[in-house]
Amino acid sequence: MKRKIGLLLLAVAGASAQTDEVPKNNPFTSESDIQRGGRLFAANCSPCHGPKGNGGRGANLARPKLPRAPDDRALFLVIRDGIPNTEMPGTWSMDDHEIWQTAGFVRTLGRVAPEQVSGDAAAGAVVFRSKGCVGCHTVGIEGGRMGPALTEIGERRGAAYLRALVLDPASNLPEDFTMVDLTTRAGARITGIVLNEDTYSIQVRDLTDRLHSFWKQDLASMEKHADRTPMPSFRGRVNDRELEDLVAYLVTLRGTR
Repeated sequence: MKRKIGLLLLAVAGASAQTDEVPKNNPFTSESDIQRGGRLFAANCSPCHGPKGNGGRGANLARPKLPRAPDDRALFLVIRDGIPNTEMPGTWSMDDHEIWQTAGFVRTLGRVAPEQVSGDAAAGAVVFRSKGCVGCHTVGIEGGRMGPALTEIGERRGAAYLRALVLDPASNLPEDFTMVDLTTRAGARITGIVLNEDTYSIQVRDLTDRLHSFWKQDLASMEKHADRTPMPSFRGRVNDRELEDLVAYLVTLRGTR
């Protein structure tokens, strides 16, 4: 028994020492390293996380901050060791250098460099609130839940993309944003956003921010619309100056540091 405990302690100590040796910051972040990391990601990670890291079977990595990997060291360990009790396995096909290169590429997903724009961000914040954006979109702890959260939108999207989206919201909808029209067998009709769905049930947030859950067997019809959004176009609702101010505000939203 003592021998087994000793071996266990040695194994734990060895694993701890191996973890301690991992540097906090990625030592391989050159352009060639990132390019190589992109190829490694495509070969090893994209089948689950998607070619652009937007998620699928795996988590969405196209985010400025990854909950399980707040720094480079944590991201390296997640890629190397996997995440227990999840579908995320450890890697056996890459050495440490390649893991760092992959981690470096992952850090580029969903991030854009800060841009200088012509509008006034403070005036844009006023436009954001006065034109009703805050009723549907969350910024920090403020706002509604109907549309995607915008707290970090400036890190993920550039000014040109944001300007086009404000004028034509349906032009590029998130993959996980699907509108649906439901009719129950009792005759009730609900239009909203799909929150969750499985073989037997569906959960929806309607356009008044109420939550609904239905057994599919209780529905008379269900029609999904991947090309629709409750967000109206701002074309004609804002003038050119207000549009540029709004975009200037949105590109400043880069989360909390």
